[in-house]
Amino acid sequence: MNVSKVLVQVDGKFRLGDVLGSGSYAVVYSAWNIINDDCVALQLETIVDHPSSLAREYHILKQLEGGIGIPCTLWFDRESVYHALALELLGPSLYQLFLANNQKFSLLDVVNIEDQLLSRLEYIHSHNYVHGDIKPQNILMGLGNLKHTAFIIDFGTMKTYWNTKTSDHVPFCYGRSLSGTPAFTSINNHLGVESGHRDDLESLIYMLIYLLCGFLLWLTSDDEKLSGSTILKHKAHTTIVDICQDIPIEFATILIYMHSLAFAEDPNYDHLCSLLHRSSCLITCTSHIHVRL
Repeated sequence: MNVSKVLVQVDGKFRLGDVLGSGSYAVVYSAWNIINDDCVALQLETIVDHPSSLAREYHILKQLEGGIGIPCTLWFDRESVYHALALELLGPSLYQLFLANNQKFSLLDVVNIEDQLLSRLEYIHSHNYVHGDIKPQNILMGLGNLKHTAFIIDFGTMKTYWNTKTSDHVPFCYGRSLSGTPAFTSINNHLGVESGHRDDLESLIYMLIYLLCGFLLWLTSDDEKLSGSTILKHKAHTTIVDICQDIPIEFATILIYMHSLAFAEDPNYDHLCSLLHRSSCLITCTSHIHVRL
């Protein structure tokens, strides 16, 4: 059912507009704040018996509030049979920009994205969370003065990796269900291993290689509906050399480093940034078309 046909306004001040997208638990609309005379993004989640993912996303966003590239929350409450969350309106996703630019980004753009997202993930990790679903659809660019700033979205399924009561890292274990998107998730996630920092970083590098090359060896077309087990089989039989063929060697070095990290080991973000900036010196030698984000 189209929610906008049922609800015209939310909280008496947000007038619903077009659908911007939908996820596993909420539909996102553009909405006009008739009080402040500006546009926002409004998420609506049908109220059911189990705990609200949207309420959890709001709680996490409030903890992360103030971080660069973290969406600003404006309002959260219940409206009719829905949980509703109003957020600052953001621009296009990396996936939309990828499609609009012939399905390939320049090395300059990819390095800029990596630099920003490493900082975002370090910030999220410093607050004891693992994102768990880094992919082009979950990275949005800002609007106006923030049009070159990358924002991470979709926080409702994030996991904590640190037990604040015992001051311990969550224990290593198997048997977890696959979380995230199979094309970009880590091999350990496929295998049911509890997620950690390293898994976010592995997803990030897969995403960046996809944006730079226009494909991944286990995902040559977005139209292919491959199962998680099929993608895992391809990943397990693909070497880092094959994955990083014809792109700067630093991408392979970063992947090797990520695979070497122990489950509870904190990544060396400065080391990753140094590798990133080493690859940036090759930008002037590339022949890719530059795309301004």
